Amino acid sequence: MKQPTSPGLLGGAMIIAATTVGAGMFSLPVTGAGMWYGYSLMMLAFAWLCMLLSGLFVLETNLHFPVGASFDSMVGDTLGRSWRVANGISIAFVLYILTYAYISGGSSIVSHGASATLGLALSAKPAALCFAGVLAAIVWLGAGAVDRLSTVMIGAMLLTFAASTLDLAPGIEATNLWPEAAEGQEYAIFGLAALPFMLASFGYHGNVPSLVKYYGKQPRRIATALLAGTGLAFTIYLLWLTLTFGNLSQQQMLPVIQAGGNMGDLVAALEHSDGGNLGAMLSLFANLAVASSFLGVTLGLFDFIADLFGFDNSAAGRSKSAAITFLPPLLLALAWPHGFIYAIGFAGLAATLWAAIVPALMAREVRRRHRDGYRAPGGRGAIVLVIGFGLTVALCEIASKLQLLPVFGQ
Repeated sequence: MKQPTSPGLLGGAMIIAATTVGAGMFSLPVTGAGMWYGYSLMMLAFAWLCMLLSGLFVLETNLHFPVGASFDSMVGDTLGRSWRVANGISIAFVLYILTYAYISGGSSIVSHGASATLGLALSAKPAALCFAGVLAAIVWLGAGAVDRLSTVMIGAMLLTFAASTLDLAPGIEATNLWPEAAEGQEYAIFGLAALPFMLASFGYHGNVPSLVKYYGKQPRRIATALLAGTGLAFTIYLLWLTLTFGNLSQQQMLPVIQAGGNMGDLVAALEHSDGGNLGAMLSLFANLAVASSFLGVTLGLFDFIADLFGFDNSAAGRSKSAAITFLPPLLLALAWPHGFIYAIGFAGLAATLWAAIVPALMAREVRRRHRDGYRAPGGRGAIVLVIGFGLTVALCEIASKLQLLPVFGQ
């Protein structure tokens, strides 16, 4: 009898990469502008290492539970009810604040695109209503609609990113990447305020239990998929930073930051640096990135709300779930339309709990209970490193919001 074959590594790696890469990548050049290119890459590599280890800690924990066990149930069993509640609040907050961030970023791109391609002056509020309304309707239809549209979007994202790369690559200048003292400086201290954004750019941990269900209890294969998927995300971020910092000098980034650092501001600056030839392709890529991120995040929030309040799957039940899912962040976006960067920072702060500290604590607990089975590399030192990373990111974001850390351009 022929044995069923295990799914290939590519599928698992693409699940992780598609979850990780999204609209948050547009925050990396803005928040890394003070460090500039060299320090940004070093900080990004360090964040990748810590977030890969934390994902492996989730894997290590999940292997001691039945296949299909959720992140929530693992936290409750290993760390207790208090940690479970705190972790649930953290996840809900991240989903809500990201929904707001993506409405803010999406409205910025829609407004810029309408002006650049149609000559239509569309302010932030109607752009937010258009962006959120269309995509909220798709989420209301259910996971099937989101799945089909997301597949198309991811393919289109790859094509438009490749086309944008080909347009931007010839404009890369070494003097932009490594500026002379008279033109710009690299200050590592600015990296502290950028850390939360780098953590938020490697959020995939809720998908680890899905990979265990996808592959079965094959830790080496799953660990390899995590490495490949996050490695692909890191490569895309590296390329994006090279393209943006290579085309824009540090001084050219200042107006983008002072305008609020929203996605439309960055896209407009890159189009200007290209002499206008980049055009609709980069705007289309940005639209696809923020829309796919929005669909993924809000579908998870929609299901979370439905489960929390016990809403059924009828049209009335789904409408109630949609109202609680979309109205709070939409109202916030209408009141404060330019908070994309600010919101991503808050998401990084809340994500330190469930994406760094909690996975490390769970791994420590399962090692105390079980002497055998898969263990993430690095031993006790890796657990200390990830917990320290999470605490450092939280402290940096709090200090930044209290204006106790230097922020470039402010």
